[in-house]
Amino acid sequence: MEHRPLHTETLDDALEPFVEDGLIESVLFPVKSGKEATVYCCRAGPRLKVDLVAAKVYKARVFRSFRDDAVYREGRVSLNARDRRASAKHTTYGHKVQSSLWTNHEWEVLKTLYPVGADVPEPLAQSPGGILLEFAGDADGAAPVLKDVRLTTTEAETLFERLLDNVQLWLAYNIVHADLSPYNVLYRGESYGTVIDFPQAVDPRFNTNAFQLLLRDIENLARFFERFGVSKDAFRLAERYWSDWERP
Repeated sequence: MEHRPLHTETLDDALEPFVEDGLIESVLFPVKSGKEATVYCCRAGPRLKVDLVAAKVYKARVFRSFRDDAVYREGRVSLNARDRRASAKHTTYGHKVQSSLWTNHEWEVLKTLYPVGADVPEPLAQSPGGILLEFAGDADGAAPVLKDVRLTTTEAETLFERLLDNVQLWLAYNIVHADLSPYNVLYRGESYGTVIDFPQAVDPRFNTNAFQLLLRDIENLARFFERFGVSKDAFRLAERYWSDWERP
C-alpha cells in the first residue's frame, strides 16, 4: 500500500480482502479522517470498471470519538446470546461486537438506500473492517464538502430541496441519518450532493430518539442554507415528515 496510517493493522485487515478480490490495486491518498473511520482514495482493481474507489476503514473502537453512542444504538439487536453477554460485560470481544454493529449497519443502510435512488455513494463491497464505495471526485481529490462551498440563493434553494427530498425518502425506508450536516454532504454541482456517513443512522420504529434526531438533521441543514438567503422552518418540516411517515 502506498499510504500507511497510524492504525496500520486496521487498514490491512480492512483492505486485504478487496486486494485479493481484484477490487483495489493501491491506496492513493487519505481523503477524510472522521469520528469513526478514515476514508482513502484507492486505484480500482481490474474487476471494477472505474478508475477510483473510496475505501472507508473503520477505526478500532478505542480510536473513536462518537459520544453518547447509546442514543444511536437503541433498537439495534444482536441475536447471538454470546454477543449480547459480551457486549453487556464490556469484554474485549464485546467491544468488537459493538464495533461490528456500526460497520455492518452502515453497509446495510447504503444497500437499502442506493437502489431506491437516494443520493448516497454506491456500496461496492464489504470487509470485516471497512466498506468499498463509489468515489465522489477525481485523481486531484474528492468532491468538496458542502460546508466549504459558496452558493447563490437559487443554487441553495435547489440543493436544499433535494436534500430534504432525500430525508423524506430515507424516512420512507425507516432510516433517519442522525448526524446530517454540511460536513457530510459532498457537493456534486448546483443540483445535488452525495450524502455520506451513515453508521449512526437509526430506525424510527425502534429508536425513541428518532424524531429529535430527525429534527436536528433538518436544523443543521437549515442553519447552513440560511446564510445564502434560504429560510425554512425546521420544526414544521420535521413534524410534517414524521406525520407522513406515521400515517398508515
